[in-house]
Amino acid sequence: MAEEKIARIAREIYENVGGTQNVKKLILCMTRVRMTIIDDSKVNLAGLKAIDGVMGVVEDETLQVVIGPGTVNKVAQAMVETVGVRLGETFPSAEGQSIDDLMAKTKSEAKEKYNKPSKFKAVLNTISKIFVPLIPAFVGAGLIGGLASVLGNLVTAGTLDAATWTQFITVLKIIQSGIFSYLAIYVGINSAQEFGATPSLGGVIGAVSLLTGMNPEAPLKNIFNGSALSAGQGGIIGVIFAVWLLSILEKQLRKFIPDSIDIIVTPTIGLLVIGFAEIFAIMPVAGVISSSLVGAINFILQVGGGFSGFVLGVLFLPMVMFGLHQILTPIHLEMIAKTCSTQLLPILAMAGAGQVGAAIALWLRLRKDKEFVELVKGALPVGILGIGEPLIYGITLPLGRPFITACIGGGIGGAIIGSLGQAGAIAIGPSGLALLPLIANGKWWVYLLGLLGA
Repeated sequence: MAEEKIARIAREIYENVGGTQNVKKLILCMTRVRMTIIDDSKVNLAGLKAIDGVMGVVEDETLQVVIGPGTVNKVAQAMVETVGVRLGETFPSAEGQSIDDLMAKTKSEAKEKYNKPSKFKAVLNTISKIFVPLIPAFVGAGLIGGLASVLGNLVTAGTLDAATWTQFITVLKIIQSGIFSYLAIYVGINSAQEFGATPSLGGVIGAVSLLTGMNPEAPLKNIFNGSALSAGQGGIIGVIFAVWLLSILEKQLRKFIPDSIDIIVTPTIGLLVIGFAEIFAIMPVAGVISSSLVGAINFILQVGGGFSGFVLGVLFLPMVMFGLHQILTPIHLEMIAKTCSTQLLPILAMAGAGQVGAAIALWLRLRKDKEFVELVKGALPVGILGIGEPLIYGITLPLGRPFITACIGGGIGGAIIGSLGQAGAIAIGPSGLALLPLIANGKWWVYLLGLLGA
């Protein structure tokens, strides 16, 4: 039955977007199937939203169909298997088109050319595309790290035997460090793919920021103030900027370097030029920017207390709705790198708790509406575990006022955490109850009070 449901959703999505011949390519994120559409006029938005299993539709540079975590992977895979391609590959029908399809494609390209989104939105989309593929690794490694911290505390307290558990805890920490210790490399690769540079070179530029080959006893100097450079200085902000410069340099080099020597000359020049620029210019400047940004946010949270928590909690759901929340990912990572935790994430997570509260209230008030109750039952479990999009697009936003009350609930939870303070997350992960193991310094009870308040 589950396979039939997946096949049905995949088939009905194609039916309502104008068929496979109207899709150029397809990718996915944690909750959405994202399709590049050739002719927007052939898309039946009302039909898409009416599909049993679809929780919402978002129109952006890509057409995004919200299905929910887990299911989205199966539906997306079924959709690409139908046309015989892999995720992200161009559909065959998009390569060899009829005259009508070609006209539609030309119209779509002209629309993209003359109706470009704002530069700010383009930046947000770029950040999203760099970090969204890393979210599963953040979640898995973060929870493993949280488990290691809990077990380590139990060993320290004498509850668990150190001889028995120390090695197991070490293994957990090694797994956790697989993403967080080398995050710059992953970000470099993804940034290169997004900016059009060679992914492997982007990975090297990310690795350069780790200063792996530097002698700690004779460190490289900051050319601006003479202080010693430290590994990771400038963080991922510097890596993203450096890879962007690499993409520009690569494209310029390939304009005049002969193809016969391109594979030798372009990577060598690119790595030398950008490597030197990254170490002696980008890392020092980006280091100041990231430190100032983290310091400013921590200052606001400490001084503003409950008021700052309320404002942040209220505003986060609208940010998610417009996709603005993606810009916070590098900020969270910088806060973790500088202070070992992000105090911003637990406050923002209250927005999801507000949605859960609104959904439960709607369930109780509309319990006689069986179709609506089934919709709530499908979106609520993942909402409790911190995936909020099904609740936003399937429940609260379509009804209007519940979305507003959910925002207010998020503000209340944020105010509680902001007032009590010091509830930071040691890693990025889902919000909701799933974030509990990641709360630092035994302040899980502060986070739990915030959830209940929201």
